[in-house]
Amino acid sequence: MKGPLFYAKILLFGEYGIIKDSKGLAIPYNSYQGALKVSGNLSSEIAKKSNENLRNFYRYLYNLTDKDLVHFRLEEFKNDLDKGMYFDSSIPQGYGVGSSGALVAAIYDKYADDKITVLENLTSNKLLKLKEIFAVMESFFHGKSSGLDPLNSYLSIPILINSKDSLEATGIPSQKEGKGAVFLLDSEQIGETEPMVSIFMNKMKNEGFRKMLSEDFANYTDACIDDFLHGNIKSLFGNVKQLSKVVLHHFKPMIPKAFHQLWQQGIETNAYYLKLCGSGGGGYILGFTKDFEKAQQILHNYKLELVYRF
Repeated sequence: MKGPLFYAKILLFGEYGIIKDSKGLAIPYNSYQGALKVSGNLSSEIAKKSNENLRNFYRYLYNLTDKDLVHFRLEEFKNDLDKGMYFDSSIPQGYGVGSSGALVAAIYDKYADDKITVLENLTSNKLLKLKEIFAVMESFFHGKSSGLDPLNSYLSIPILINSKDSLEATGIPSQKEGKGAVFLLDSEQIGETEPMVSIFMNKMKNEGFRKMLSEDFANYTDACIDDFLHGNIKSLFGNVKQLSKVVLHHFKPMIPKAFHQLWQQGIETNAYYLKLCGSGGGGYILGFTKDFEKAQQILHNYKLELVYRF
């Protein structure tokens, strides 16, 4: 048995802001994916570990108190686990590209009764219901989840987050053969979501930080999303630069120390601009550049992956 593929995701804009109701834009990232598989003997360590992880997840779903929110065919899930089911995934863990989100999407797709499907008319209410279900499911992995990663992986379409209570499926401009690009920079460090979110929540106790988040951070994020969706590339880079500055100044603990100087260098030279990809602390860092070849030359010591071309 092999189930359908579920892709990684990239939150282009909105990290942390979406926790506090500013806009966000998430897109599927098809370079990495995962699928449920059954292997009778669970020969590899990775498959064995995944099966154990899924058993813990099964117990978590079994004990969910809110049975009205979603109903799973748990007996079928348990039987498949006993047959040697695991999640076969190329999505790097702790990298901010939705490894647990893809797994959650795969389990919902296979075992949920009355599931909402991509083929339906995806009203805002249906998207919010899915997000709520996925938030409860994914909190098993992160302690607290917005539900957005699994939502993006499950639907495999770009999602615009207007606020906590307003989501819509959206289209993004088709890629061009231009010089500009969005790319991923590999920090070669694993990032953990929970400690980063804790740091953020502590910072939120500070009035100045809250003000910065609701004004500068939210305004630049919203402007970036607007520019990106409408293809206003010149304006986009101006706003991404400002956003990069704000993140470097106010989210330093979420940026691995080894990258503080590189981040600053991008802002000073305008060769590229960096921002967090997910919660930070390691994993991928997101980059924007007007000239990808030039950025590659400057960042030749780092592993870069192309996401989108302007």
